[in-house]
Amino acid sequence: MTDNTQRPDSGHADRTPDLPTQYAPADVEGPLYERWVERGYFEADAKSEKEPYTIVIPPPNVTGSLHLGHAFEHTLIDSLTRRKRMQGYEVLWQPGMDHAGIATQNVVERELAKEGKSRHDLGREAFVERVWQWKAESGGQISGQMRRLGDGVDWSRERFTMDEGLSKAVQTIFKKLYDDELIYRAERIINWCPRCLTAISDIEVEYQDDDGELVSIRYGEGDASIVVATTRAETMLGDTGVAVHPEDERYKHLVGTEIELPLTGRRIPVVADEHVDPEFGTGAVKVTPAHDPNDFEIGRRHDLPSITVLDEHGVITAHGPFLGLDRFEARSAIVGALRAEGRIVAEKRPYTHSVGHCSRCKTTLEPRQSMQWWVKTAPLAKAAADAVRDGKVKIHPQEMEKRYFDWVDNLHDWCISRQLWWGHRIPVWYGPDGEMVCVGPDEQPPSGEGWHQETDVLDTWFSSGLWPFSTLGWPEKTESVEKFYPNSVLVTGYDILFFWVVRMMMFGLYAMDGTPPFHTIALHGMVRDQFGKKMSKSFGNAVNPLDWMDKYGSDAVRFTLARGANPGVDVPIGEDWVQGSRNFANKIWNATRFAMMNGATVEGDLPPAEQLSATDRWILSRLNAVVAEVDALYDDYQFAKLSDALFHFAWDEVFDWYVELSKTTFQKGGPEAEASRRVLGEVLDVTLKLLHPIVPFVTETLWTTLTGRESVVIADWPKDSSFRDAAAEQEIATLQQVVTEVRRFRSDQGLQPGQKVPARLDLTGTALAAHEDAMRSLLRLQPAGEGFAATASLPVAGATVALDLSGTIDVEAERKRLTKALAAAEKDKAQSTAKLGNEAFLAKAAEVAVEKIRKRLETAEADIERISSQLAALPKG
Repeated sequence: MTDNTQRPDSGHADRTPDLPTQYAPADVEGPLYERWVERGYFEADAKSEKEPYTIVIPPPNVTGSLHLGHAFEHTLIDSLTRRKRMQGYEVLWQPGMDHAGIATQNVVERELAKEGKSRHDLGREAFVERVWQWKAESGGQISGQMRRLGDGVDWSRERFTMDEGLSKAVQTIFKKLYDDELIYRAERIINWCPRCLTAISDIEVEYQDDDGELVSIRYGEGDASIVVATTRAETMLGDTGVAVHPEDERYKHLVGTEIELPLTGRRIPVVADEHVDPEFGTGAVKVTPAHDPNDFEIGRRHDLPSITVLDEHGVITAHGPFLGLDRFEARSAIVGALRAEGRIVAEKRPYTHSVGHCSRCKTTLEPRQSMQWWVKTAPLAKAAADAVRDGKVKIHPQEMEKRYFDWVDNLHDWCISRQLWWGHRIPVWYGPDGEMVCVGPDEQPPSGEGWHQETDVLDTWFSSGLWPFSTLGWPEKTESVEKFYPNSVLVTGYDILFFWVVRMMMFGLYAMDGTPPFHTIALHGMVRDQFGKKMSKSFGNAVNPLDWMDKYGSDAVRFTLARGANPGVDVPIGEDWVQGSRNFANKIWNATRFAMMNGATVEGDLPPAEQLSATDRWILSRLNAVVAEVDALYDDYQFAKLSDALFHFAWDEVFDWYVELSKTTFQKGGPEAEASRRVLGEVLDVTLKLLHPIVPFVTETLWTTLTGRESVVIADWPKDSSFRDAAAEQEIATLQQVVTEVRRFRSDQGLQPGQKVPARLDLTGTALAAHEDAMRSLLRLQPAGEGFAATASLPVAGATVALDLSGTIDVEAERKRLTKALAAAEKDKAQSTAKLGNEAFLAKAAEVAVEKIRKRLETAEADIERISSQLAALPKG
C-alpha cells in the first residue's frame, strides 16, 4: 500500500509535527485550494494515454448561488473524481453555467424597473447587451463558492451555454433536427405565463393545491339543457361545444343538436366523445379548445372552432361587458351575471384543486393556444428508452428505472420556443411570401426586403441537453470529444431526471451516432432539514451552506452531506450533525498530530508480518479490509455507507484503539516500538488517503506533513494487499471485549475514568498475556501489591479481572442502589410478561403497542442480567 512517489527525508522518527495544536479550517482551506489550481492538478489532458473518467457539472444558473443542494451534489461528484484521479485516470470534471433564459431575463428586467424602464424602452439588441453586462459584473458568483467547497473542476475548460462554441452546437443540432423533420412549427395548447409572457414546458410547471370555486352552470333551456361544472368560468366565453360520453343515455337525445351558450347569444353543438367520464360530475363538459389541452384535442376530433378569449396578459378579449377585465376579475363578474340569469345550479367554495404555477415567478399559468416550435420526441425518446433497456446505460439505484420509463415511454412533443429576448434565437428566417428557411452555423441567412428572423428563443433545456458533448467542442471532431465522450457517469438529483437527463439522452444518442452521453446515471435525493421537511425560505428552514462552512469548515459540511447520501433517497441534515463532523475533523487532526509526535513514520518498507505484534497485524488486516470495502461501496455509489465505514474505522479502531494500544509499545521502546511506529505511519497514510476525496482540506494538510510529499491529490489510491490475519483480529476483539466490560463495570460502580484501582489479571488460557501492560494502561489498573484483597471478580472471554474496590466506593450504598434497580427491572419484566400472556390484550392491541411491550420485556431481562452481575461482583460485606 506504500506510495512510491519520491519524497524528501522526513527526519527523525520522534519529532514534533509542523502543525498547529488546533485545526483552523479558515486558515487552511483558501490557500490550499488556490495551490491545487495553480499546480494544475484538476486540468484534464486530452492527449493523455490514461483511461478517461468524465463527469459534467449540472450547470448551475448564472443567476444562482450555492445552496445546500449544490453543496451536496458537488461533494458527491468531487469525491468520485478525486478518487479516480488518485487511481490513475485522466479525470475531467467539466464546469460551467447555464444562461437560464427566463430567470436571467427577469433579474435584468427588475434592475431596469428600478431605473423606471422596461426592456422595450431599450429594444432587443440593447437589452441583450445589458444582460451580458450584468453577467460580467454580477453573474456567476457560484464559481467562487464552488472553490470554497473544494470542487476539483477543470477551470481552464469552464463553459457557458451562450458562449460562441455552445451557440454553434445549438444551431447545428437545430438545423439537423429541422432537416430530419424532427422540429416543426404548429399551433397547440401550451402553458403560458402571463407574468413572464412566454410559453414554458410541462416539466417547468409547479402544481399546488389552491382554493378556488366549482360552479355548475346550466346551458340551454328545458329538456334541451345540460349542466356543466367548471373552476374557470371566465373561459366559457370561448366555449365552442359541450361533450358527453357516446354511451351516456341521459344525453343521447342531445348529441348532434345545438344549445345556447349563456351570456353570448351563440349556439354550440353537443358532441359525443369517449374522453368524457360519465361518472364524473354531471357527465358533461364544456369544450374550450383555445384554453384547455383536453378540449383542444376534442375540438380537433370534432372540427370545433377555437376562440381565444384571454390575451397574453390574462385579460379578457371577448367583446361584451367583460372586455378588458383581468381573468380573476372576469371570473367573479361572469359568475355574478350567470347567477342573475338563474344559470348557476350549484356553487362550492372553497374548492381545493391542483393548479399549475410558473416555476420561475409562481404566477398561475394559463393553457393557451399558440403558434410554437416543437421537437417530435417519439423517435428520440424511443432511443433513450432502448439505451437503458438494452443495458447501454445503467440507472442507479435500479428502482429509479421505472420513473424513467414512465416518463420516456409517454413523452409528449416538446415545446422548445420561448417568447424571450435572452437566449439562443431560433435560426429560422421568414420571407415576404411565406417562405421559411432554417440556417446552419456556417450558412448565410437570406436577406432582402421582407425577410426577418424568428423572434422566439429556445428553451434553456435545449442547450443544456447538449452539455456532455457541446462543452468538448462538438460539432468539431476535437481531441476532447474523442477522449472524454461519453461521460463515465452522470450524478444528479432524481428531480431533474425529466428536465435534463432525458434531454441529454435524446440529444446525445441522436447527435453522437447512437452513443449515449454517459454509461451510468447515478441519482441522489434532495437535501431536507433534520425533520425531513423540504428546505424553503418560506418555511424558515433554508440554510446557506457558506454560513456552516464559515463556522465549521468545508470538510465538516462535506462529510455531513456524504454521510447522509443513500442512493435515490432524500437527505435530512441539521446543524448538530455538522458540529459532529467538525469534531471528527478535529479528531483526525489531534490523533494524527499525537501519533506523529510519538514517532509515526512512512519511511522504509513495512516489516514482514512475522516481525509484527498481534496489535500491528490486527490493524493492518482491518486496514486492508476497509480499503476493499470502501472500493466496493464507491463503485456502487453508496456514499453514506462508505463514509460511515471510514468514520468508524478511523475514530473507533485507529484512534481509540490502535493509537492507545501503541502507547505502551512506544514507552517500552526497542525493535517492536520501531515496527509499530512504521505501522502507525502506514495506517495514517492510507486512512488519510481514503478520507481525502470527502474531506480534502484537513487530509491534505496532515498527509503532506506526515509524508513530506507534494500533495495527496496526486497520490496513489490505496490498494488492498490481500493481507488478512483472522487470528490477530480475534485476539484484539477478545482484548476489546475484556476492556469494554471492565470499563462498563467501573462506570457502573461510579469510578472516575482516571481513578486507579489495584487489580490482578488472570489471562491463563487466552492470547492476552502479551497485552497485560496495555490493558492495565487502558483500564487504569495498578498492580496487585501486598495486602491486595479482591472485592470484585469479573470473568470475561476466558480471562478474569479481580479488583480491589475497598476504599473506592461505598459498598453498602451501592448494594442498596443496585437492589432497588433490580427490583424495578423485575417488576417491569413481570408486568410485560403478564400482558404478553393475556390473550384478550393481544387480540385488541395494535401491533405497534404489542411490539413496544416486547421491547420493554427484552430491556427488563437485559437489565436484570446486568444488575445481577454487578451485585455479584460487589465486595462481600
